[in-house]
Amino acid sequence: MRDTLYANVPFRLNEISHRYGPQVHLVGNPFLLSQLATLCAKGTVQPQINRLVELLYADLVKTVINAEFPRKMVAIPTRMVDSTPQGIFQGEVIDAHTRVVTVNIARAGTLPSQVTYDLLNVTVDPTLVRQDHIIMSRMIDAEHMVVGSNIGGAKIGGDVDDAIVLFPDPMGATGGSLSTAISLYKNKVPGKPRRIITLNLIVTPEYLRRLTTEHPDVTIYALRLDRGLSPPEVFGTEPGTHWDKERGLDERQYIVPGGGGFGEIMNNAYV
Repeated sequence: MRDTLYANVPFRLNEISHRYGPQVHLVGNPFLLSQLATLCAKGTVQPQINRLVELLYADLVKTVINAEFPRKMVAIPTRMVDSTPQGIFQGEVIDAHTRVVTVNIARAGTLPSQVTYDLLNVTVDPTLVRQDHIIMSRMIDAEHMVVGSNIGGAKIGGDVDDAIVLFPDPMGATGGSLSTAISLYKNKVPGKPRRIITLNLIVTPEYLRRLTTEHPDVTIYALRLDRGLSPPEVFGTEPGTHWDKERGLDERQYIVPGGGGFGEIMNNAYV
């Protein structure tokens, strides 16, 4: 007899309520928020910085896999099958025949993408997992304001047809770099992805507005929303209620309260 207990495994994402739209998920996880607070704290230095980034992304990637990846029913003999014909597990698992591409946006995205890549290789068929690499830089005007993003180089290993394409980039500040990278995959890389998902540690209201406007089909997962430069009447309201007033970027486009430039602190290179 087949036990249907695990035929349809529920996964309920714990997320913070907001009004940014259904494609945005602000993950409500006290443990991860605690670790992220430590990561961003003044006085936290290497090697603790990268160890915390690894920890946070390992859990964030698992959240996305649970919520977004396809599943399939399996019947897998256990070691007990030699003793009894009932020694077979039957249930729903992540479909190993899922094509996935993780995109490293250097610098800050290098370690998160590697963590994502390694975890995917033990979750689905590793022959279907690929890591791409993009080198990007912000473009600054005479007033030192960010006016765009420039792709300095890329190593893209093939098409993305029917693939889940992941962009694990820690800081969603202006959204310029990620929007440019996503546009590259939509317009220049052959194939139509099954879905495109960003994985961010911190995002701003400005980032969410840009991504949801320019790429409304993209799903966003973030651990924390920072809107520390908003006017007083915004604080205490549900995120997105006063989206036009919410602000999380200072005059240099750094996130507040944020945690500094992650490409800088992760590489100990302040240029």
